[in-house]
Amino acid sequence: MKTIFSFFLLLLLSYVNGFSQQAAKSRVLVLTDIEADPDDSQSLVRFLTYANQWDTEGLIATTSVHQRNWVAVESIYPMLDAYAKVQPNLLKHEKGYPTAEELRSKVKKGLPKYGMDGVGEGKDSEGSDWIIRVLEKPDARPLWVCVWGGANCLAQALFKIQKTKPADHAAKLYKKLRVYTISDQDDSGPWIRKNFPGIFYIVTPGYLYPKATWRGINMVTEGANNVVISNDWLTQNIQQKHSVLGTMYPDVAYGVEGDTPTFLGLIPNGLNEPERPDYGGWGGRYELKIPEFEDTHAERILKITHKEYPETRPIWTNTSDSIYIAATKKSYTGNFETLYRWREEFQNDFAARMDWTFKNFSEANHPPVPRFNHTDKITIKSGEQFFLNANGTTDPDGDALSYVWFQYREAGTYNGNISFRPYAANMYRVPFTAPEVDSPKTVHFILKVTDKGTPALTRYKRLIVTVVPK
Repeated sequence: MKTIFSFFLLLLLSYVNGFSQQAAKSRVLVLTDIEADPDDSQSLVRFLTYANQWDTEGLIATTSVHQRNWVAVESIYPMLDAYAKVQPNLLKHEKGYPTAEELRSKVKKGLPKYGMDGVGEGKDSEGSDWIIRVLEKPDARPLWVCVWGGANCLAQALFKIQKTKPADHAAKLYKKLRVYTISDQDDSGPWIRKNFPGIFYIVTPGYLYPKATWRGINMVTEGANNVVISNDWLTQNIQQKHSVLGTMYPDVAYGVEGDTPTFLGLIPNGLNEPERPDYGGWGGRYELKIPEFEDTHAERILKITHKEYPETRPIWTNTSDSIYIAATKKSYTGNFETLYRWREEFQNDFAARMDWTFKNFSEANHPPVPRFNHTDKITIKSGEQFFLNANGTTDPDGDALSYVWFQYREAGTYNGNISFRPYAANMYRVPFTAPEVDSPKTVHFILKVTDKGTPALTRYKRLIVTVVPK
């Protein structure tokens, strides 16, 4: 009897764990001005190789400042045709890849009008109506709206919700939204932030391309690994001799994959915490604050003025990380650093996924699985010692592993640096001593585990330590 009970308990736990993992998947909807620039197609190729990591709720073609009067919904379908050919092979590597037919059913068209000219009475589209339909689903999970172009399709959905739904119901729909826009590519984004102040919003406001955090993915700069965004690297690792999906990845025009940061932070890699942009991850790190309106180009290009669209409430926007690069023996500080510090790691991850589109499991590399032998949140007193321990970390391919522990200083509330010396890198178990504090402070430690496969793949574990006074 005890054996039978144990068996059913195991089944129940397996069910609960499976349900939890499924529930943890993000819901993602993309607004794309595809054809305005090749980078939307580039980002869509990468997006599809990760399609098992989230539930895609929509792929909506929109306008932008670069493509004001037409939408290119027809350009999405060939990408999905290519995906259909590789999806069976992707399933050899990980479960959960949706069918191309399922994704095709979620391709919609926004209104072919620019910015706020496409918002108001009688300006609904299948795209804006689809956003409302998705928000109305009996699904408590947030809806991440990745805005690669203009935001007016979302703005129209919000306009209609406000006009047609009871206020308390509308508030529940707004609360579901998580918006990450690649700067402001029309005047509807500032309108949303002004008129719907409770909506979670990540953006470098205005037309501030040169200052935007997302530039960390494609900006050639000292301190970053610029090789992995070069044409040669893309040719060898993405475009050529991979699969039909790789051949759909266009050459770089203005900059490689400027829209990709909107979903990089949603990949469950152990580092990313989507609900906490201040924790930092592959999509960059952001601070919740009211930014200055400093963009002189916005008035000329987007017709946005500070007087008309002031930032009146906190949004998730630019902040800085400081990193030390051993190769140059220099430190670098800024908002680009919050994203490009992970560039080699997320590019290698994409290259591996492209291998998955045509290779068998035994021929490709797969990411390691880091583990702690303690919880990922602990509380200790000033002066106490604690051992960080990654015992139990594994690799699905049996590859050798390297371990790096580091303090992510900017993610915590303790501003000092904590040294692991004299302990070297490549140790799965290292001690640290809690600093002296006068009030509770948090310290974020990141375990970075990289395998020795090709390409080398990295996964992380984050430990949040709360240090309290003695």
